[in-house]
Amino acid sequence: MIRILVAEDEEAMRAYLARALQNAGYEVVAVDRGTHALPYLQNEHFDLLLSDIVMPEMDGIELAQRCAEVSPATKVMFITGFAAVTLKANREAPQAKVLSKPFHLKDLVMEVERVFGSESAIGSR
Repeated sequence: MIRILVAEDEEAMRAYLARALQNAGYEVVAVDRGTHALPYLQNEHFDLLLSDIVMPEMDGIELAQRCAEVSPATKVMFITGFAAVTLKANREAPQAKVLSKPFHLKDLVMEVERVFGSESAIGSR
């Protein structure tokens, strides 16, 4: 099963994302900031990091950079409500997909499925 780590500081959005991804068949761990996500990336396997960009303590871009160091096989997808931040993310993490808020949950699930291609929620694990 594909494992997704969600890092989102807004509680309602975090619950919304986690529920949608779980309903689509993914295993999800959700945390409220990058500094809480990092130990998970260091100690467990995740196929995807889905991170808000603007968060306290450690932003999503720094988290993605740290993820590349400690878990290079983990793919990264950003979510943000700030257009200027999207440009920075594209520049500093060009391999990462950026979804701009607001987005529909089906769009999120479609993007995650696109990242994993035919593996989808069935997974190879």
